[in-house]
Amino acid sequence: MATFTDVAALIPTLRARVGSCASLAQAQTAVSAMTDAEAVAILREADEVAQHAEQLRLIALGVVSARSGRDAGHSGAAQKHGHRNAVSLVQQITGTTKSDAARQVRVAEAMLDGETDATEPNAAEADATARPTDWRGPLRGARRDGRISTAQFDVIQRGLGEVPLASEQLDESQRRDLDETARAAWSQAAQQLIEEAPERTVEELASAARAIRDLLDPDGAEQRFLVRYEKRSYREWIDQYGVRRASIAYEDHGASLLDTIFNAGLRPRRGGPRFVDSEERAQAAALADDPRTNEQLQYDFLIDLVRAGALADAKDVFGTRQAGVRVVQVIDSHGGTVGYTEDGLSVLPDAAIDQQICETGTIAVGIDARGNPLDVGREQRLYTPKQRIALAIRDGGCRWTGCDRPASYCESHHADEWQRDGGRTDIDRGILLCRYHHMQLHHGGWRIARDGKGDFLLHDPGGEARALRPRGFLAYAWGDIDPSPQRFRPMIA
Repeated sequence: MATFTDVAALIPTLRARVGSCASLAQAQTAVSAMTDAEAVAILREADEVAQHAEQLRLIALGVVSARSGRDAGHSGAAQKHGHRNAVSLVQQITGTTKSDAARQVRVAEAMLDGETDATEPNAAEADATARPTDWRGPLRGARRDGRISTAQFDVIQRGLGEVPLASEQLDESQRRDLDETARAAWSQAAQQLIEEAPERTVEELASAARAIRDLLDPDGAEQRFLVRYEKRSYREWIDQYGVRRASIAYEDHGASLLDTIFNAGLRPRRGGPRFVDSEERAQAAALADDPRTNEQLQYDFLIDLVRAGALADAKDVFGTRQAGVRVVQVIDSHGGTVGYTEDGLSVLPDAAIDQQICETGTIAVGIDARGNPLDVGREQRLYTPKQRIALAIRDGGCRWTGCDRPASYCESHHADEWQRDGGRTDIDRGILLCRYHHMQLHHGGWRIARDGKGDFLLHDPGGEARALRPRGFLAYAWGDIDPSPQRFRPMIA
């Protein structure tokens, strides 16, 4: 078994100090005396070492899982150690949760499939016409060379899901061609998500994968929506201390509605926009100073909402902003397929959108091929509500890499400073940022620039620049992932 010194010797920034890092305590002392840059370098280098170890771990886990199936009985690899399956064995060895152990097993099994193909080139070549293309190939390659983590592999694989097969009513040649086209589209989607992985959180990748899947398979999107709708429930019980408790399983629209309501009422406590009028500023200050926890405020807010009822004056319940779910639907030459809630980008099928339109209305926003809304700005300091809608559609929330703040929590930043650079309040010069990152931009030496309607570039204090991708997964509807939805409709049995 490797000693701590052996491992430390694998970290370049520590290699010269291995003698003084013979133990964990000594290493902590040494790293504490280093500069910020050296500490970050050690973090990156240690992760690279861990990635190599993880690859070997996945190989071993894939083999153990393959040898621990039900058909192995009590002689299976996991069963020999007293475990029912490989998930239980991993949980016991690593001390992790059952869900995390299951994730590791899923990825290991998927990686093992790819290893089998790679170790049997002759058989794979001879079987090329009979064996269908596995769309997960790009995922395996990215995991092997460390471009994505195990968690990223899993959320992309599960988010994109199984490829829908062509209808049995078609002849064999048509089914084969359609199935292969679909697998190619799924493989392209996986590659797209792999490229975005360094700039996305795992949660964002999961949402993006689900959004792309619903674009590729709109009929399946409606079926999945209906399944979640049928699972909606509200259950109450009294615990052993006499406290009445409740458990809610939301359907998509109901969850989005409550999210929007809570966001509208509690935004000042959750990092919402600072640029409000004097009356709102006073209300925000009072809410920020309220001694109740966010959970208590949310509960009291829900009870007040129920008590007030649907006919109450909006200002009595929501303050100055009426809460509601705003739905975005991409309309192109094919017509609408699916829609998305502005915050969170939950998927809603056509039927749910039609129902929403009956109760509210629509606002048309024109965009170009890259998703940039038309310029509807005016020469004024603040962005108008209509401009904010356009920015929300384009950006999907805070554009800062790794931030998960939704559009309703964001402020509109001028890429050209309003006073210093004579910045215009036009959509193509504005970008959504949450309060924290907006403050960091103005006070931390960062800068955002844009050439025409190209990518927004974030320049750090050191001079390096990186592109800021929009969080709005609607971009996939007019971006690189663009198979015709109609092409997949006849594939559903």
